[in-house]
Amino acid sequence: MASGFAAAQAVGIATAEELLAAGDLGPCELVGGTLVMMSPAGFEHGVVTQRIAAFLHAHVAARKLGVVTAAETGFLLARSPDTVRAADVAFVAQQRLPRGRTVGFFEGAPDLEVEVLSPSELRDEASRARAADKVACWLAAGCLEVWSVDPGSRTVTVHTARHGSTRVSEAGSYVSTTVPGLSVTLADLFPANP
Repeated sequence: MASGFAAAQAVGIATAEELLAAGDLGPCELVGGTLVMMSPAGFEHGVVTQRIAAFLHAHVAARKLGVVTAAETGFLLARSPDTVRAADVAFVAQQRLPRGRTVGFFEGAPDLEVEVLSPSELRDEASRARAADKVACWLAAGCLEVWSVDPGSRTVTVHTARHGSTRVSEAGSYVSTTVPGLSVTLADLFPANP
């Protein structure tokens, strides 16, 4: 991965088109025209992300509400300089889907974005500030609802531009204002404690 990053910096990836054409660099985002490399997700992160994606997909597909993406799908949030953010899980409403195939990045923000936080994103004030900046970036680009999922505390903080942030514990539930009919019991999102 280090060689991919060095190659990416050497060719000066600064646009969404250059990022897409570069091929497999490993986990990364383009933030304000600057390539930002990311570490692969840990096991717990992967398990929680898959559970959320499966739950959300089942709800959305049964009601033909749109599509659910996973696997660090890229969304083009801004131009000049370009910002392409990677969503752990995202929902795009049916009426916003482009016609035909979309081979490149989706242009615009999803309606719902789910960010499963890793321990490194919570370890110090600077890391927490970067995580908060990412939430702000999604909302500023037009995302209606962002979930910050913390597997360590087994909580979800729901962020919306209209209502601010609400933290829900594992014992609680949440009714989405963005995905029609979606009600989540948080305990269902986390693997059982051993």
